[in-house]
This record gives sequence, structure tokens and C-alpha cells, in this order.
Amino acid sequence: MFKASVKAEVLKQIVDVVSTLVDEAKFNIDAEGISLKAVDPAHVAMVELSLTKDAFNEYEGEECELGIDLEKLREILKLAHSGDVVKLEHNEDKNQMIIRIGNVTRRMSLVDTAGMSDPKVPNIELPTTMKISADELNFGIKASESVSDHIALVADEDYFEMSSEGDSDSVDFRLPKEKLQLLESKGKVRSLFPLDYFSNMAKAISGNNEIKINLGNNYPVKLEFEIAGGSGRVKYLLAPRVES
Repeated sequence: MFKASVKAEVLKQIVDVVSTLVDEAKFNIDAEGISLKAVDPAHVAMVELSLTKDAFNEYEGEECELGIDLEKLREILKLAHSGDVVKLEHNEDKNQMIIRIGNVTRRMSLVDTAGMSDPKVPNIELPTTMKISADELNFGIKASESVSDHIALVADEDYFEMSSEGDSDSVDFRLPKEKLQLLESKGKVRSLFPLDYFSNMAKAISGNNEIKINLGNNYPVKLEFEIAGGSGRVKYLLAPRVES
């Protein structure tokens, strides 16, 4: 059983951060809130999301799984205005989600979750931790987009750098330690990542959200940030392109 009401902005944020990697997702419901883990079809990136019941205006949930078509949900949310509250109710008999926005009621068929896995989140200890604003991260990505389809993330005790190198051009965006909210590093680290994945993840992180980044040498990068006013948390993992 699941029945809730939530601000449209919160629901849009959930759709944005998850649909970056997958078109459909399995939401795990219980009395305390919702959670999900999903891997993109190419098994390059992973998203883990948790949202407590405090993120909702009203919330009733019993343990169940709901398969959501994120593109359908995104289209429905286009009907919502700023400040609107969206009402959600699971119709178990018809396997539908009933979504009410103002005077509109949409009955959306749910996706079968039988084929959806629950991927395990790898427990990786990474030597570098930093905190950066979403605006700074997206600025560095924007600087790289016309140069290459890969981006290198580099850090040591004194700075964090995003750089890209193409056939003829290169670009570096470097932030000294004092411009970061946090930088702790056990020596220099560097990893190379596909820019399209990294860019889409960063763009899904709205506004001036503080992003925690964990980085190593040729290891996945981990991005963590809050949503829903601190009532939710998102973790992205992106596999590196190992350089010869």
C-alpha cells in the first residue's frame, strides 16, 4: 500500500536525478519512506536514492515495490505549476498509480518489476574527498564540452581540477583549496570519465547544492548530494575509463 502527497518540485527532482541513467525504475516503499538503486543499461553508472517520509506532505506506506515509467511521470508533471501538491495513490487491484494534480486525475499503469534487479552498491574507499557547489561543477563541465568527450578529474592537497584534451585543443578548470568547501587528499589522484555521463549527472543536481565528491586513481567517482530540503539523499557512481 502506498498513498502520499508531495510538492511537485520534489517529485520533479526525483525524476530528474533517476532518469539521467534509466527510463524505468523500481521504487521500494516502506513505512519510513522510499528508496531505489538502479544501474544504466551499459553498466557504466549507478544511482542510489533514499527519501524519508518527511519529504512528503502526507505519507502512508507499507512494504511493496512500484515500477515507474519515468518518462510518463515527467510528462504528467508538466501539468503541475509551481507550488502545486501532487497526490499519489497505488491501486493494487489494477496495478496503477493514480496521480492527481489539481482537477486532473491520471491513472498510470505500473511497470512489472520482476526483471528489475537490486544492484549492490560497491563499498569503495577513495583517498580524496571534496565538497563543491553544483554551479562550479557545471561551469567546469561547460568549459570542457567543446574540447573532448572525456573529462579528467584531478586533485591533490591544494587544488581540484577538471580538464579535457582533444586532438588539437585542451582546457583546464582549476579551483584552489580555499575556493572549495572541503578538500582532503592523500596525495595526487586522477581519473578519466565519459563526459556525457558526468555532465548529465551534474546537470541533474540543481541550484547551489553542495556536492560531496570522492575520487581515486582510476577508480569510480562518487557524487553525493541532498534533495527535498535535506529529507532525501542521492549517490551517483560513475566508472572510469582506464588510461593505458
